[in-house]
Amino acid sequence: MKVTVIGSGVMGHGIAELAAIAGNEVWINDVSKEILEQALSRVRWSLSKLKESGGVKEDVEKIMSRITAEVNQDEALRGSDFVIEAVKEDLELKRGIFKKAEVLAPNAVLATNTSSLPIEEIASPLNSKERAIGMHFFNPPVIMPLVEVVRSKDTSDQTVNRTVEMARSMGKETIVVRDVPGFFVNRVLLRIMEAGCFLVESGRATVEEVDSSAMEELGFPMGVFLLADYTGLDIGYSVWKAVTSRGFEAFPCKSTEKLVLAGNLGVKSGSGYYKYPSPGKFSRPALPQSTKKLGRYLLSPAVNEVTSLIEGGVVSKEDAERGCILGLGLPKGILSYADEIGIDQVVNTLEEIAKETGMSHFRPSHVLTDMVREGKLGVKTGEGFYKYKREERSFSTIIVRVDPPIGWIVLNRPTRYNAINEAMMREINSALDELETDDRVRVIVFTGQGKFFSAGADVTEFQGLTPIKAMIASRKFHEVFLKVQFLTKPVIAAINGMALGGGLELALSADLRVASRGVEIGQPEINLGLIPGGGGTQRLPRLAGKRGLEIVLTGRRVKSEEAKEIGIVDEVVDPEKMEEEVRKLALAIAEKSPIAVALAKLAYNMGMESSIWTGAAYEASLFGLMFSTKDFREGLKAFMERRRPEFRGE
Repeated sequence: MKVTVIGSGVMGHGIAELAAIAGNEVWINDVSKEILEQALSRVRWSLSKLKESGGVKEDVEKIMSRITAEVNQDEALRGSDFVIEAVKEDLELKRGIFKKAEVLAPNAVLATNTSSLPIEEIASPLNSKERAIGMHFFNPPVIMPLVEVVRSKDTSDQTVNRTVEMARSMGKETIVVRDVPGFFVNRVLLRIMEAGCFLVESGRATVEEVDSSAMEELGFPMGVFLLADYTGLDIGYSVWKAVTSRGFEAFPCKSTEKLVLAGNLGVKSGSGYYKYPSPGKFSRPALPQSTKKLGRYLLSPAVNEVTSLIEGGVVSKEDAERGCILGLGLPKGILSYADEIGIDQVVNTLEEIAKETGMSHFRPSHVLTDMVREGKLGVKTGEGFYKYKREERSFSTIIVRVDPPIGWIVLNRPTRYNAINEAMMREINSALDELETDDRVRVIVFTGQGKFFSAGADVTEFQGLTPIKAMIASRKFHEVFLKVQFLTKPVIAAINGMALGGGLELALSADLRVASRGVEIGQPEINLGLIPGGGGTQRLPRLAGKRGLEIVLTGRRVKSEEAKEIGIVDEVVDPEKMEEEVRKLALAIAEKSPIAVALAKLAYNMGMESSIWTGAAYEASLFGLMFSTKDFREGLKAFMERRRPEFRGE
């Protein structure tokens, strides 16, 4: 098949390379031999790198032999079976290429790599409009896994099918979308960008705080403004102007416009939202370690946009999610994010922004408001855009809930302040065994029913204990808490209320502790003439040093804020956001390789209990072991392909 690529820039020569790898006869065209020679040199370099990494099996020169560089555009187009135009975003230039191709390649698909110009406008002079289609590659095309196939109202099904087949022959995933300004992926990206601009220009956050939240809270591969710098502010601005001039309402990002007009275009010019060592040289800026929780602001406008596009038939729900993951490199689709945030939170956030800006496009879609009215709020209610399987079983002292990928153990003696008795210890022990072997569960969370996490050991069981029986009872606590500490799955303690004595010791045995703002924790055993008996004298020193000893000796209670300051808890959150924040943390861990998580936890805990020499040797052994796993191979492959890995624990 003869494939013609018009334009040999970054996108053009990458597309030509993909077409040649797929076995096609490729003709690449540009305005001069010098430009084409540079393009062929870049293709040869890229192919050599792919050959080294095993990305291509054929000889580099054999693939290169299938590429013909041609300055004469008529010759490049004549008799072509598939034309891909990849020139600059100039409507008249693109129209001219299509008009010429329509005559010289009468049987060809006429594809444009435009990222912003409507396909219908580009194809308007054509007699055979049914052959015109958008074939939107992402930069760099050789690495990015997605092609966005854009059909206008005139594009035929045959043209769509041929384009999808061509993309797949190049090793790409595809989504098919209707022709609207910005198509799908860029509309979502623009909504995220406008949300970032709103946060900065309304004084809610700095550029650095927005980017830190995007990466640390949401898991984005790059911050909102950092990505804009990386791709070029002029490119983003031109897309913004192209779609807003065609009816796409958006918050005006004055900071971007100001930077572009001043010639500060991002990495390419050496400065944009951030400063760089020199023009064209990228380096990651230092961002705040602790982030403001801005995720709901950054995502809610995008959620609104996606629901409207799905309802309008622009894109399917499945393609929308895949487009976010494969085109934007997000860890999950926008609708999955919405379910985790809570649809009610999304609606509240949109109403807040709409009220402040007075812009109608921020008003929540009726899809979202209907979901709230019907109680479909996402993960927390078991149904949102997706349904979530939740299994719950009640025992005499605990509730065990499997909500994949999270397993919950809820201490359930609210009338006794969730005090830990012998029966509860047995049931926790059994629940841990069950959840550890459940393949659906990747993270385990402890929390308490009602307003208490746990007030500690049930002192009514202390009556009549002899010293030896008390020692045995203490050992039973140790056995269970050590099981928690060395379980092969990570454990989070969601300290939703007061945690005292044995309750705190249970939390201390977990890997991570999230506490509600204002809750009290402590080791009050000294007030009874006792000492902690569930590991408090051992785990507190490892976390809080002498400050922990002071808490033990005085028996005083500390607020969660002070507990975080001295290292006893890892995060403090508002009570109403406890489940949401714990779930986010658990899901962030659950996305990783279960084997790597288990071994990282084991190495960390062993390091705490041994010398650095022993711990380092143990770490090296486990590091080497990971190279034998399928998860490692999948992680490496996904990294090279710039996509989200799918870890299976193998």
